Amino acid sequence: MTSEAGLIPTLMSLPIFQAEWVLYLLIGLSLASAAVMVERWVFYRRRRIDVEAVRSRLGVLLRKGDFAGAAEYLRSFDTLETNVVLFGLRDHAQGPDSVEELISGAMRREKARYDRRLPFLASVASNAPFIGLFGTVLGIIRAFKELSADAASSNDLVMGGIAEALIATAVGLLVAIPAVVAFNVFRGKVKVVADDAHLLASTLLARLKSAEISAAATAKEV
Repeated sequence: MTSEAGLIPTLMSLPIFQAEWVLYLLIGLSLASAAVMVERWVFYRRRRIDVEAVRSRLGVLLRKGDFAGAAEYLRSFDTLETNVVLFGLRDHAQGPDSVEELISGAMRREKARYDRRLPFLASVASNAPFIGLFGTVLGIIRAFKELSADAASSNDLVMGGIAEALIATAVGLLVAIPAVVAFNVFRGKVKVVADDAHLLASTLLARLKSAEISAAATAKEV
C-alpha cells in the first residue's frame, strides 16, 4: 500500500503527466500539417494542365508518326499525365503490349510522387483527436488531485480546471478537421490526375495498336 501511495505521486510529478506539453504537440502538428497543405497545393497547382489540349496535340503528332516530336512536346511538361505517357513513348518501337507495361510502372512511380506527404495528413487527422483527449484526461486527473490535496478547494476552482482541460480536446479537433478536409481534397485531385493520365495513355496505345494492325495487314498482302 505504501508503494502504491508513493508510486502515484511519483508518476504525477513526471513531465509526461503535465497537460501543457500536449497542447504544444498539437500546435506543432497543426503548423506541420498547414505547411504540408500549402506545399501540396503549390505542387498540384504548378502541374495543372489542359488535358484535352495536350491530348489533341499529342494525337496530331502521333498520326503524323512524329514520335520524336511527341516526346519533345511531352517533355516540356512535368506532370503525372505527361510523364507517364512519355515513359512509354520513348520505347514505342517495342510494341503496344510492352508500352502498356511501361506505362503501368510509370503510373505507380508518379502516383507515389503525387501522394507524397498525404499519409502525414491522414495520420494527423486520425490521431489529433486522441492526443487532445489524452491531454484532457491528464488535466482532469490533475484537477481532482488538487481537489483531494486541498479539501477546502471550491467546486468552482475544480470545474475551472476541468474546463481548461477540455481545451486540449477542442484543439485536437481543430487540428484534425482541416487535415481531414485537405487529405480528401488532395486524394480526389490525385485520382482525377490519374484518370487523365489513363486518357492520354490510351491515345498513345490506340495509335500503336492501329499501326501494328496496319503493318500486319500490309505484310499479309505482300
